[in-house]
Amino acid sequence: MTNLTQPLHDHHKHCDELFAAAEADAHGNKWDSCEDALTRFREELEAHFCTEEQVLFPAFETATGMAGGPTQMMRFEHAQMRDLIGQLSAALAARDRDAFAGTAETLLIMMQQHNMKEENILYPMCDRSLPSDTVDVAGALKQRLEAECLV
Repeated sequence: MTNLTQPLHDHHKHCDELFAAAEADAHGNKWDSCEDALTRFREELEAHFCTEEQVLFPAFETATGMAGGPTQMMRFEHAQMRDLIGQLSAALAARDRDAFAGTAETLLIMMQQHNMKEENILYPMCDRSLPSDTVDVAGALKQRLEAECLV
């Protein structure tokens, strides 16, 4: 069994830290700092989503023939989280701490549940199904972090 998804496990933690920083800044009414933290979080999370959607998921679907299963649900959840990040950006622009906090709480719960499904179900399935030379998740993630992701 390969461990090609380890970079994604690690990146979940990194994104969580960036999100916590944005949330703390909003709570403290440090809006300029919050804007920087939210921008960085959004960029990192989008790179993460794109790596999964454009690299890992297609490789898994090809290897297993499962195109309508867990990867479809993960893509749906990615879309929901993208929408919530848009709501966070709107709350930030309005300097609305309560709206930011409410949306952040919803996003946090969703991210926690999503990450648990990936880390405990989907990633192990990918590690079992894909030979280590099938896909370079670490390289794809690094590439997407260094360049804009095309969705």
